Amino acid sequence: MDNITFHPLLPKEYPLLRAFLYQAVFVPKGQNAPPQDIVDLPELKIYTEDFGSHPGDLSLAAEKEGQIIGVVWCRLMRDFGYYRDGVPSLAMAVVKEWRGKGVGSCLLKQFCQLVGDCSFSAISLSVQKLNPAVRLYQRAGFQVVRENKDDLIMLYHLTNQQ
Repeated sequence: MDNITFHPLLPKEYPLLRAFLYQAVFVPKGQNAPPQDIVDLPELKIYTEDFGSHPGDLSLAAEKEGQIIGVVWCRLMRDFGYYRDGVPSLAMAVVKEWRGKGVGSCLLKQFCQLVGDCSFSAISLSVQKLNPAVRLYQRAGFQVVRENKDDLIMLYHLTNQQ
């Protein structure tokens, strides 16, 4: 990844999580994007509120020429991707102009190593079945552990990388 660097978010960058959470909201083709304040709903706000102040809050940003172009983060919470206590849930977004260029794959691979170094056994996520990111997560080694009508709960066993 030419001239793209990866680093944990700095506390001064935590406010960016709100914008990246909005980018992570999947909008199927032909549908209108929801208003940006959707991220203020309680079920989404838990992904960003007071980030960095709880055990299990971890992040990694992809940056190019001083601009953050992708972020992946996790925290211990009972969210859409909740699998069990002690397994953090992941959220991820890459800005539209950089999607499909390998940024997400590289970001996710490095993040899984970072999380594994923190002694978690696994990380989970929720993704809509129609979201092309499903393939990204499958290629990275995430496996479907539950599904409902529209969503998949996927789990990555961090022992996969050792």
